[in-house]
Amino acid sequence: MDIDAWLWWLIGAAALGIALVITAMPELGMLAVGAVAAAVVSGIFGGGAVAQVAVFAVVSTALIAVVRPIASRHRAQRPQLATGVDALKGRQAVVLERVDGSGGRIKLAGEVWSARALDAGRAYEAGQEVDVVDIEGATAIVM
Repeated sequence: MDIDAWLWWLIGAAALGIALVITAMPELGMLAVGAVAAAVVSGIFGGGAVAQVAVFAVVSTALIAVVRPIASRHRAQRPQLATGVDALKGRQAVVLERVDGSGGRIKLAGEVWSARALDAGRAYEAGQEVDVVDIEGATAIVM
């Protein structure tokens, strides 16, 4: 049984796709796209072995050269949306129980939090608005 070259390229692309899923290496996905391009050259355009390998090499190399730097830049950027305790830093809270250097209670984002004053000599009375500077464990540091 003789299998056409385009089918071999598709089998190779599928194998690279499986390896991509297993290893999470995006380069394998780019090689799989190159294999699909070579299959198209073979099956639709009837290109010879040299043309197929050339298309595979050019498409794969171009994808790696273009996509990897873009992906690296996106991976290096900090997320635009702060979540968790990072989202609470910089927000305002209302003092529920006196807050000083040793502790107190505030209402922050609809929840009651333990709090401590950033400046140990400073105290904030109930009803005052304070800014959350940091979160240490389950304690908000305010000023």
